[in-house]
Amino acid sequence: MYAAAASGAVLAGALGYIGLVDPHNTHSLYPGCPFKSLTGWNCPFCGGLRMTHDLLHGDAAASINDNVLLLIGIPVLVAWIVLRRRSGRSLRPVAVWVTIVVIS
Repeated sequence: MYAAAASGAVLAGALGYIGLVDPHNTHSLYPGCPFKSLTGWNCPFCGGLRMTHDLLHGDAAASINDNVLLLIGIPVLVAWIVLRRRSGRSLRPVAVWVTIVVIS
């Protein structure tokens, strides 16, 4: 029970920080992205961070622009896992991990 409460507190703190600090601003207090430093391109995790910030501010159009695959992929992955569990079929860990890697 304490682990669930601590996990919830960490998640709430992280979402609060993402909501307060704008990742679109280059002078914000986020650590630098090694992928962007090496290539100059935005990585999918950076897009996910910006997407989360935009969703917390209610800007769905900007979140679609930031990372549409992650925005659609997470609910589809959750629905797939729930449907597999309800039907009694086993989840193949490789399939789950491949899906997570593709959407991130």
